[in-house]
Amino acid sequence: MTKTVTADDIRKSVEENDVRFLRLSFTDINGTLKAVEVPKSQLDKVLSNEIRFDGSSIDGFVRIEESDMVLYPDLSSWMVLPWTDKTGGKIGRLTCSVHKTNGEPFEGDPRNNLKRILKQMEDMGFSDFDIGFEAEFHLFKLSEDGNWTTEVPDNASYFDMTSSDEGAECRRDIVETLESIGFEVEAAHHEVGAGQQEIDFRFDDALTTADRVQTFKMVVRQIARQHGLYATFMAKPIEGEAGNGMHNNMSLFKDGKNAFYDANGEYHLSDTALFFLNGLLEHARAITAIANPTVNSYKRLIPGFEAPVYISWATKNRSPLVRIPDAEEINTRLEMRSADPTANPYLLLAACLAAGLQGIKEAKKPMAPITSNVFEMSEKEREERGIKPLPSTLHNALKAFKADDLIKSALGEHLTQSFIDSKELEWSQYNQSVSDWERNRYMGY
Repeated sequence: MTKTVTADDIRKSVEENDVRFLRLSFTDINGTLKAVEVPKSQLDKVLSNEIRFDGSSIDGFVRIEESDMVLYPDLSSWMVLPWTDKTGGKIGRLTCSVHKTNGEPFEGDPRNNLKRILKQMEDMGFSDFDIGFEAEFHLFKLSEDGNWTTEVPDNASYFDMTSSDEGAECRRDIVETLESIGFEVEAAHHEVGAGQQEIDFRFDDALTTADRVQTFKMVVRQIARQHGLYATFMAKPIEGEAGNGMHNNMSLFKDGKNAFYDANGEYHLSDTALFFLNGLLEHARAITAIANPTVNSYKRLIPGFEAPVYISWATKNRSPLVRIPDAEEINTRLEMRSADPTANPYLLLAACLAAGLQGIKEAKKPMAPITSNVFEMSEKEREERGIKPLPSTLHNALKAFKADDLIKSALGEHLTQSFIDSKELEWSQYNQSVSDWERNRYMGY
């Protein structure tokens, strides 16, 4: 859970670690980590919430006539990055929320928005929304001029015991770096695809975990570069290979206990868990726009791989959208398997939580769990069982998002409009592009 860090703790750390620059990070609408960096001479201003930046230059923030934004650092997020700048000094990092100049939280900040939905959860009597993400990524070799290639550093597969290839060495270095800055890494292994990796860190409350996802991506990219590799969280970087997912493990806590667990319940799930699950399934098509927010995301969500395509759930079966892993009380959870690591973690968790809370309010049980491979069912059988498909393109996901008032309210008016504007522009640009596949297919016509 969140640790207590004071301003004096940070001042002491700056001096003891020869910190020369302070990196104030925040996240834009597309989940891209942004930062304002200042010299340590500005430390008092940082700690007094006096650092401003131009919000009109950030996707999804504000118009130029209302551009001044203020960074409010979360002191508990303080860390000294485990690498030095070119001068040999260290960089201190603080995760920030974005505020207006009058001190009010900016409604266009995804982090602030997640706090808003967490407050709704607390008002319903729950104390924590605990999250464990499983983010996959690919490693590729860099070219001589420092750009990415599609040449992989290994040709290993799922759980292969590689010990000396470049990918395994890089993965171990990433794990050690994460542990040095306070991550509790629970597992690290090679994934199905060549060059594909997974590193899992311990679950925690939603805000802390969303912050850690952003830090995790930063560390992975930095350490990969040090190994002459390029790390990407792109959903489907290689045609015909497994894509990168970011399974989202969720549980609610109340009075210090896991509200999803019931020793006497079917599947050891409480009614609260089943109601929450139904909320997720009811709003899954709209959530998909947030969980899978790029054109490329939908090249992962296709039959033939492990990524889910149909809205259903199961206990052990891995083909449906939501799985209930076998676990003891504290780890009882719902695992949503559709999301990929291009998703903005703050928006994704806000949407999932809002859908689940609505499910609890409506108190409806979900469809029966799927015990067979949903991919092998006929279209008629899926229809008879009420199993609907996820959207097959970003365009269709956006249509589902626009039609779902609850998920739009989970983002709020500002973020909803910014998200729609950003994704419609992306879809329009994609439709105007001409690929090598099209040239190879149609040039002879």
